[in-house]
Amino acid sequence: MSEQPTVNALNEFGWFDLSSSDPERARNFYAELLGWSAEVVPDPQAGGYGFFRYEGKEVAGVGPKQDPNQPSAWTPYVLVGDANATAAAVKEQGGTMFMEPFDVMGQGIMGIVADPAGAVFGIWQPGIHRGVELKNALGGVCWVDSMSRDAEASKRFYEAVFGWKATKFEGADAPGEYWTLERDGTGIAGVFPPMQGMPENVPSFWQIHFAVGDTDGIAHRAEELGGGVNFGPQDIPGVGRAAGLRDPEGVTFGILQPLPRQEG
Repeated sequence: MSEQPTVNALNEFGWFDLSSSDPERARNFYAELLGWSAEVVPDPQAGGYGFFRYEGKEVAGVGPKQDPNQPSAWTPYVLVGDANATAAAVKEQGGTMFMEPFDVMGQGIMGIVADPAGAVFGIWQPGIHRGVELKNALGGVCWVDSMSRDAEASKRFYEAVFGWKATKFEGADAPGEYWTLERDGTGIAGVFPPMQGMPENVPSFWQIHFAVGDTDGIAHRAEELGGGVNFGPQDIPGVGRAAGLRDPEGVTFGILQPLPRQEG
């Protein structure tokens, strides 16, 4: 892969991939649902890993699970300048390195992390591969947030490791407690505790959200393609129209139709 210009900054989420027990089915589902194209890297060393593109720009990766015992899941990755230093900070701040940093065919250095509450995410030190080529735009990831079984510990962890600042979302429209993780005044992600009625056996997790042009239509299409709807579609005041979906393997993800930008 040739080096591409990046739309990402360090210490922000800049790559996202899906580990699947049936990558071919996953490629077909997301391509049909979100208008992506899908490809598989021809090099056998890539192990069947490939990419999703929207209008020619990389938006995510997809490949087989590396461990048959791990669940199929979307994983967001924070881009970092030094993966080994970040791994040391993760452990110092009470997190766990499930996979210590290792080189990925010269594309970058990767590690898999769990925060103190158990939410799993990745770190990626860019090499040739600089992360997604489209973000915060139609067809790409537009937001990431975490349901945390220990929101206070999660907030402290991300503030210490990545320099993010947790700001509580206030207002009459707040759906329970919710914090935005910010860097230099820009929102990076969100953290919220378990919502009422969430089963006790659901562990902490990170969930990604894709920007779409028609939340209701895509939610309906997900069901037609063998997936399902977990919640919504519903309006989020000041944000847009959202829904929580699942693919045919039960992997959860979100979609968001953002409100039109106000000119002026």
